[in-house]
Amino acid sequence: MFRYLIRRLLQMIPLLIGVSIIVFLLVHLAPGDPVRMLLGEEATQEDVERLQAVYGFDKPLPVQYFRWLTRALRGDLGMSIRQTMPVSTLIAERLGATLELAVFSVLIANLLGIPVGLFASTRRGSLWDYLTMIVSLVGVSMPSFWLGLVLLSHVALHVSWIPMFGRNASIAGGLFTLLTQFKAGELITALRYILLPATALGISMMAIIARLTRSSMLEVLSKDYIRTAQAKGLKKSAVVVKHALRNALLPVITVVGIQFGSMLGGAVVTETVFAWPGVGRLVINAITQRDFPLVQGGVLMMAVIFTLVNLVVDICYAFVNPRIRYE
Repeated sequence: MFRYLIRRLLQMIPLLIGVSIIVFLLVHLAPGDPVRMLLGEEATQEDVERLQAVYGFDKPLPVQYFRWLTRALRGDLGMSIRQTMPVSTLIAERLGATLELAVFSVLIANLLGIPVGLFASTRRGSLWDYLTMIVSLVGVSMPSFWLGLVLLSHVALHVSWIPMFGRNASIAGGLFTLLTQFKAGELITALRYILLPATALGISMMAIIARLTRSSMLEVLSKDYIRTAQAKGLKKSAVVVKHALRNALLPVITVVGIQFGSMLGGAVVTETVFAWPGVGRLVINAITQRDFPLVQGGVLMMAVIFTLVNLVVDICYAFVNPRIRYE
C-alpha cells in the first residue's frame, strides 16, 4: 500500500504540471488585457507598460510561466490583481465554505440515494421500483441551478427561518462552540444557511446514486454466492446488507468520489444562485475580471484536490472489498 501511495503521488506531478501549462496558456491567450481593464480606457500607454512590468506581463510567456511555477512550488501563488491580496489567502478564505457545501451535499445524497436504490433493487418490477426510478430520473434531469431557483421561489420566500442568500456562520465553528460552550445557536444558523444550496446540489447527486445503487445491486443479487447465502437460510436483510450491498458499493464509491471532487473545485452555478462565498464563485469572478494569478491558483488548487480525492477513493476500495490489494 505504501509503495502504491508513493507511485500515485509521483504520477500527480506531471498531471499537475500539464494542467498548469494548459490553464496558463488559455488564460494569457484569451482576449482582454487585465492591466488595461484595471486602469481603465483613459490610461496612457506609459501607465499600462509600467503596471505590466510590475506584474511581469512584459516578459515572454515561457518566462512568465516558469516564474509562476517556481513560486507555486514554494507555496506562493502570487498576488491578485484586482484584490491586491495573496491568492493563497483568498482561496483559503473561501475553501471552508466550499468544503462545507460539498460535504453536506454528499451527505444528503448518500443518506437518500443509497436507501432508495436498495429499496428499488429488492422490489424489482414492482410499482415501488418504477416509482422510485421515475423520481430518480426526474432528479437526474433537473439542473441544480433550476432546482435552486425553485427552492428560492417556493421555499425560501414562504419559510421565514430559511435564509435565501449568503453564509452567516460555519458548521465547523458551530460544532466547536457547541462542544466547548454548549451553545447551539451558531450551528443552527449555519445549518439554516446551507440547507437550500446543499439540497439543490444533493438532489441531483442523490438521483444518480439511487440509479447506480439499484443497477449494481441487481447485478450482485444474481451472483451464485448470494443464492448460496439464501440457501443457507440467512435472513433476507442479512443477505442484502451484509453480502450484496458491500460488493455493490464499489461503483457507487467511484461516482461519489468524482462528484465530491468536482464540488470541492467549486459548485459554480449553485454558488452563484445562492450567493455562496465559495471557491467556484471566486474563480468565475476572477475570469470575468481577467485576474490571471487568481484564476491560475484557483484552477491548480481544484486539480490538486480532485486528484487527491481520486486517490482516497481508490484506497476506500480496499476497505469496502478486502479482496482488493494494492501492491
